[in-house]
Amino acid sequence: MTGSHKAAPERGAGGRTARGRRRKRSRLRVAALISVPLIVLLTAGVGWGYLRLNGNISTFDADGISASRPPAALSGQNVLVIGSDSRSGDNAKLGGGSGDVGRSDTAFLLHVYADHRHAVAVSIPRDTLVDIPPCRLPDGTWTQPQTSAMFNSAFSVGLTAQGNPACVQNTVEQLSGLRVDHTVVVDFEGFSTMTSVIGGIRVCVPKDVYQGDLNPNRGSRGGLIFAKGPQTVSGRKALDYVRIRHGIGDGSDIGRIQRQQAFVSSLIKKVKDEGLSPTTLLPLADAATRSLTVDPGLGSAEKLISFAMSLKNVDLHNTKFITLPWRYQGARVAIVHPDADALWAAIRADRTLDGKDARGEGAGSASASPSATGPVSGAGISVAVYNGTTVTGLAAHAADILRGDDFTVTRTATAPLQDHTSTVIEYGPGGQDQAATLARVFPGAQLRSATAPGISVTLGLDYAATVPSPGASAPTALPSDVPTALPSEVAGKARSADDDPCSNLSYG
Repeated sequence: MTGSHKAAPERGAGGRTARGRRRKRSRLRVAALISVPLIVLLTAGVGWGYLRLNGNISTFDADGISASRPPAALSGQNVLVIGSDSRSGDNAKLGGGSGDVGRSDTAFLLHVYADHRHAVAVSIPRDTLVDIPPCRLPDGTWTQPQTSAMFNSAFSVGLTAQGNPACVQNTVEQLSGLRVDHTVVVDFEGFSTMTSVIGGIRVCVPKDVYQGDLNPNRGSRGGLIFAKGPQTVSGRKALDYVRIRHGIGDGSDIGRIQRQQAFVSSLIKKVKDEGLSPTTLLPLADAATRSLTVDPGLGSAEKLISFAMSLKNVDLHNTKFITLPWRYQGARVAIVHPDADALWAAIRADRTLDGKDARGEGAGSASASPSATGPVSGAGISVAVYNGTTVTGLAAHAADILRGDDFTVTRTATAPLQDHTSTVIEYGPGGQDQAATLARVFPGAQLRSATAPGISVTLGLDYAATVPSPGASAPTALPSDVPTALPSEVAGKARSADDDPCSNLSYG
């Protein structure tokens, strides 16, 4: 695959940035994504260091988060974690790309299910072709929507060293139909310290790896960095491991994601299995929080710990990692439909990858009515309604609900394709606010901008699951025949945190 990833310079010693100034971010690999909240969790019972930790945490400006967002979920929690690729500051000493503009090769959406006993992390390949919605620039203006753009380009909008996490969040929300509760940006200089404090992470390498594999422009193979097989890595060595792309498998980002997921699994397992002594907790939490830039909702040690507490009962086997269903499209990556739609629909419904209901106790008593979010006024809003499923009468049913909320229904019809697992709302120029109002009638619907004027809703099986049979009350549980679980050939590619670290390491 091709991309903006540049070769690593010769290895050098890492450094520590000054704690008092706002930190410039650098490339992280997925390895710190889930480890950060889990590690901060370990400090919860200690009761000291809050002021020090609070002084470490930076927040990003949330003004760039779109006003047109998916509805808040009735259950579960979604956290987007992004790795930055700036080579500014001391991070430049740790190798990787060049220049001060923040880029991102890593993004990971973590869903904590409502039962707080299951979690799934969805990796989005950096070269995935997606639609990027309007994003806020540093001068306060907003960009025009982009179509078929590389996913990692969202982070670079505005060309700042800090990157544009709000733009990535907007893109992920539009892509998934999930509201992102929190966004975290992690650099890898702090991560390097973390892996050293914890005493290293057990990993497995599918083949011998040389310096030339990290830097394909080197011109020679160079020295051996990793010998084939299991080993323990920390500090710069850990960074080298999670950064490797060339020289293993087909040299793609897909294979690198698989190895990163295995690394995170080993890290979580070590933290859970071995625990840490009080003498290690403060330096570990210190390194973790110094590597973060977060949204204002997570901008304190107390808030981070509160989130981490939601993960404490998730065991290793119920912590899953999966890559968004994909296929190659030339040198880029295209999303595979309807597999990706089924993944997002399952998560929105709090179904695990194997189809289990993970909404937790009492979830069944919650109303599944589309209007459960409260009164909606559709006065002055015209909508075309399409049935994207094979469920008879679905468009007419939705049209009746919309008319009851004072929407004007301009048309009801069958969609060209009837394989929609997710409900989609499309809006033309200037229609964002009206689309957001419409989305209140269809919780979990995906919002997509379009070039044609007007607003339409294409109903998916997620909406069909909320519609009772004639004479019946609204269902309290999703019907077992609604395909909110992934197809077996897709779910089978998921990794559990307790899997063998040497399994499924390299695509290609």
